[in-house]
Amino acid sequence: MSRPIQFNNHPFRFLLYLEWILLTFAAFTVTIPSYNRFHNKFPELTICSLLLFGLMGLRLPTTNKTTKILYTGSEIFLILITGFLGGITARVFPFVYVILVIRSCLIFNLPGRLIVTGLSFIFFILTLKYKFDRIPSSPVEQERFFFFTLNITLLFALALVFVLLLMNAVISERKSREKLAMANEKLRQYALQIENQATLEERNRIAREIHDSLGHSLTALNLQLETALKLLNSNPYKALTFLAKAKELGSKALQDVRQSVSAMRSHPLQEQSLEKAIAGLAENVHRATGVAPICEIILSRPIPIEISTAIFRIIQESFTNICKYAQATEVKLELTTTATSLHLRIQDNGTGFDLAQNTKGFGLQSMGDRTFALGGTFHINSAPGDGCKITIAIPLIRV
Repeated sequence: MSRPIQFNNHPFRFLLYLEWILLTFAAFTVTIPSYNRFHNKFPELTICSLLLFGLMGLRLPTTNKTTKILYTGSEIFLILITGFLGGITARVFPFVYVILVIRSCLIFNLPGRLIVTGLSFIFFILTLKYKFDRIPSSPVEQERFFFFTLNITLLFALALVFVLLLMNAVISERKSREKLAMANEKLRQYALQIENQATLEERNRIAREIHDSLGHSLTALNLQLETALKLLNSNPYKALTFLAKAKELGSKALQDVRQSVSAMRSHPLQEQSLEKAIAGLAENVHRATGVAPICEIILSRPIPIEISTAIFRIIQESFTNICKYAQATEVKLELTTTATSLHLRIQDNGTGFDLAQNTKGFGLQSMGDRTFALGGTFHINSAPGDGCKITIAIPLIRV
């Protein structure tokens, strides 16, 4: 972390509440009457030390190594005051040492945590020795307190190990979640970048189509109209021929505009199913060429939206190429799903093309890129005068 751990950014707020409960309980024990040998000589000092120790937990250093060491040393000094001047260590379980280990796990790496845990155990033993050296020298009482000291020492050692292991596991789990969140954020940013890049490429493609098709149609339309105007007085019949041709070019330009607007839609399937969207594309082909594509769609399972959108764009691009270049009299489309994959085949009996010369076209490259981005396979079979067949397979289950 780049800033100190405080109440408002504490990674484990419940630990802070637990500290306050334990310190309150420890401070309460100071006021309980006890035997003379465990009598608290300076209860006010002990309570002030516990209070200061608790307030130190509201701000934990996390950056400067020297600050961390001084901070931990101050904590140990306050604990020793409560141990040697008060009767807490001898009368209740030493919660303050547990709190010290918990805080060390938040500000130190593993070597520092181990050192603080070891120091906590050593100072705890020294505090016990100081307390129990003051008991009467009766052999029976010495033996009794020896076994009491041994039991509480073993219990305390196990507690420190448990706390250390638990905190390491909790902190490691938190770091893993933070790394996962960062990775997800990076993936989200990459996805946005890819989406923006795809949108830019799509716009460039549409701009190129508008320039090549619509621009050509409008230029030819303008020439037809100019010629018709020149012939209007001298040869009205021939002028009508040029006007009819101009009307035809205008209809084609309008169709190109509609196709470009449809291609620019960001979510073509937002309000309709894939089957209906494909039917709309087939209807556009029928209006443009007079050929009604034969569509066989058998979807036995739901298709993720990203795959549906990619399939729609691929079919749209393929139908556009058929309308512009294929001069086909028959178009077939098959879209089926299996338990693990989706299969698409688009075939026409048009003029075809030479694969060696046309595989770098923007439309074919766009269809291939969409397929490969989904982990699928993309194949084209075509030859001049032999039509074209596009075969695509996309997995529906990601490994």
